[in-house]
Amino acid sequence: MIFTLLAGLLSLLPGKAQTHPAMQRFLDASYMQGASVSIMIKNVGDGSVLYSYDADREVIPASVLKAVTTATALEILGENFRYETAILYDGHIQGRILDGNIYIRGSGDPTLGSSDMGPDRDKIIREWITAIKNTGIKEITGSVIADESIFDTEGISMKWLREDLGSYYGQGCYGLNIYDNRYSLFLHTGEADSRPGIERSDPDMSSVSFHNYLKTKNIAGDSTYIVGFPYANERYLYGVVPANRSEYKLSGDIPDPALFLSGYLTELLEKENIKITQAPSCHRILSQEGKWNRKDRKMIIATYSPPLKELVRITNHISNNLYADALLKTVGLKYKQDELLSSFDRGVKSVSEHWEGKGLKTSSLCMFDGSGLALTDKITARFLCDLLSYMATQSGVSKTFVESLPRAGMEGTVKNTLGGSSLQGKARLKSGSMSRVRSYAGYVTAENKQYAVAILINNFSCKQSRIKIDIEQLLLSLF
Repeated sequence: MIFTLLAGLLSLLPGKAQTHPAMQRFLDASYMQGASVSIMIKNVGDGSVLYSYDADREVIPASVLKAVTTATALEILGENFRYETAILYDGHIQGRILDGNIYIRGSGDPTLGSSDMGPDRDKIIREWITAIKNTGIKEITGSVIADESIFDTEGISMKWLREDLGSYYGQGCYGLNIYDNRYSLFLHTGEADSRPGIERSDPDMSSVSFHNYLKTKNIAGDSTYIVGFPYANERYLYGVVPANRSEYKLSGDIPDPALFLSGYLTELLEKENIKITQAPSCHRILSQEGKWNRKDRKMIIATYSPPLKELVRITNHISNNLYADALLKTVGLKYKQDELLSSFDRGVKSVSEHWEGKGLKTSSLCMFDGSGLALTDKITARFLCDLLSYMATQSGVSKTFVESLPRAGMEGTVKNTLGGSSLQGKARLKSGSMSRVRSYAGYVTAENKQYAVAILINNFSCKQSRIKIDIEQLLLSLF
């Protein structure tokens, strides 16, 4: 087509918007003044650039970064990789007494008790209990100990904002994770301008002190923050919730998932009439006290996550932050250099090392987590399109990755994007958004050709709903 030829020629102009009317209208909008824009549309078949604007500008990607994380995990770990969680014991069993401890050895699996694994959240825990009972143990002289040592204690990135700490979406990622590392807090709200009461939590968070500064208003939804640090059993509740609700649910992060899990398993074992002498604990606490036991351990049972291809699909469809950060830390275990790095940093090093080896220029990739929550994460449209093109044409897990991205207008976080349009189902896109950030990356199929698409917009001054509509109209005009 004439337009395609013209677009290809214009793409050679560095740093300039092409003269396509739709692009010019998009950039000329009053709320785009001062915005940072990085766009590229690339034919994955022949590598030609259909459209480009400031494709080398580094901008905040938000959750679009998950496309990088999941692609790397599939490449390095393989689509059939599974996380293993093991129940072990040390000491010896004499009669019905275990003179030792029970251990829960984690591998970073984010799916244990996850709501995305189905409604039966305790299915695997029941398997553990059955296996322990089958040993004949009726008494444990030690305790139940969570071994989360596969990752370090930096559950959250140092680059996250304060408003993310303690939130349901900013839950930390650890060597042992449980229930998406989230709890629900149920409130009873009275008349407007009163303080709601906290009724209960699920799972039980009675060890956590909630400082309640919430207010009720005559509103339909809430505007709230649950704020707190990892391992700290204090949470601060700010904002407003709807008045006159007999039950209203908020969600936050479990402060110490490993310790919570060892305590929960202890409780369930005791309900099965297994006596446990000592209090539950975890690697973090015991290592700090110089009491970490390195004795040989014997296996009772090992359980496994679904294959990685399923975790990647969930990560990209619903933009699961915990899953993404777990994948980043897991690929970090493959980084062999002897450096003093955090689990996050080792993951970032693995990502960079892998794509450099594939010939991609990673100097424009600045990562601090796998989820995209960090405002210091930066990426360019060119890097994204190069990665997307590689994954579509050269990767051994091409089909798995491409199909992990939700179909616009039909699935996941883009279910309400491009719905009813000519691109419904023909675009597979990972979306990303945060304050003054809107991003899309993925694939569009048009005229029997597949295109890699990256549209990254920062610092616009309109509402998210407005910029979303404009990006939809831009895509429809270009395809």
